[in-house]
Amino acid sequence: MTIIDALTDPHLFGSAIRDPATFTAWRVFLKAFFGLSMNEAELEIFRACTGREVPPTTPMAEAHLPTGRRAGKSFVLALIAVYLAAFREYRGYLAPGERATVMVLAADRRQARVIFRYCKGLLAGSPLLANLIERETAEALDLANGVTIEIGTASVKTTRGYSLAAVLCDEIAFWETSEDSASPDYEILNALRPGMATIPGSVLLCASSPYARKGALWDAFSRHFGQDNSDVLVWRAATRVMNPTVPERTIDEAYQRDPAAAAAEYGAEFRSDIESFVSLDVVKACIDSGVMERLRHAGRHVAFVDPSGGSADSMTLAIAHHQAGKAVLDAVREIRPPFSPEQVVEEFAGLMKSYGIREVTGDRYAGEWPRERFRVHGINYKVSEKSKSDLYRDLLPLLNSAKVSLLDHPRLVQQLVALERRTARGGRDSIDHPRGGHDDLANAVAGVLVGLARPQNTFQVLPFPF
Repeated sequence: MTIIDALTDPHLFGSAIRDPATFTAWRVFLKAFFGLSMNEAELEIFRACTGREVPPTTPMAEAHLPTGRRAGKSFVLALIAVYLAAFREYRGYLAPGERATVMVLAADRRQARVIFRYCKGLLAGSPLLANLIERETAEALDLANGVTIEIGTASVKTTRGYSLAAVLCDEIAFWETSEDSASPDYEILNALRPGMATIPGSVLLCASSPYARKGALWDAFSRHFGQDNSDVLVWRAATRVMNPTVPERTIDEAYQRDPAAAAAEYGAEFRSDIESFVSLDVVKACIDSGVMERLRHAGRHVAFVDPSGGSADSMTLAIAHHQAGKAVLDAVREIRPPFSPEQVVEEFAGLMKSYGIREVTGDRYAGEWPRERFRVHGINYKVSEKSKSDLYRDLLPLLNSAKVSLLDHPRLVQQLVALERRTARGGRDSIDHPRGGHDDLANAVAGVLVGLARPQNTFQVLPFPF
């Protein structure tokens, strides 16, 4: 039975499609992915959404779907997951006691549960499939045929060790940057592929509304969209192409508010106003490999702090000194929430005193409290004259010219590489962390390194009182 047959059977998935007329474009995608024949009208949709002329004649093993928000991609991923779990036989490829896993991955479990709930609904809503459910937990469905549908978070570490019949990656363009990788989407996909290798016909589907022109989704689009001979299917479509029930007025209003954001969210266009700030190779060239922290230097040290109230963002500190024409990073600290700000101030003040520092620079966060609390511990708090974007902008030439010496700190590297440069409608650039990400550590490091440099990239020691 093909997936299209299952869609038209009221005892299987037919009852889950409220209005088949609004599901036309998704039906064409399913035919393309599973190598099924199309009529002329369907071929027009296929060509518009893939840039290809000739549709696949055999099932695909991998597909990437940059589609607009509310297009219905989560439901379709669930539909494919249930079809592969219920209608394919995997036991001949498994060791005794081993189960084939259909894995649903998202940035966090709450988001992954959206697809998971669709999967449960499709199984429980079918008189012919409901009896397949053997055991149900909050994060997994064990089926009687030896298949498990399981949700997980986008992590390099937790996705290993499975025999994977299918992997469904939801909103991959917005996966949070992990602490152990500067390009986590690539690393996670690489960690998943060995688990797919032992089950013939295992499939990988990555769906997301597009974002910046970087990452695995953009890479797949740039390499495989419009390529007739490619073994990777890329399906790009605006929201109303895939789901005409979304009110056109909603989309029009979004374009009026922010054309660039709406073009990505609803038009499935990768954003040209967001670019990567600095490459991984540039940052790596500035790292002193194996050096996690430096002892106090004979010269003077400076410090920069990024304060936090202790509930949402980390509070960070960076210490550096000037040596041989370079700004040298000596120590970094990051205290993640929740924490007591007063205790962190006390800890940071003690570290700064061990380097002979009696003054720290920071931003204007929370008015007077950083100044008051640091003053209690004998540290003068000076407000930075530069904004975060200005600090990052001034840091870039120092990184490009290797005029800084960084510590071997993976989380710092990750935050620097994840920074994005955005161009506002007024033409002014801003540099910040990606949506859902963090840059507290990078901000403190940028502040302390830029504080050691003049605009001409010649270095000086700032006059700190003792």
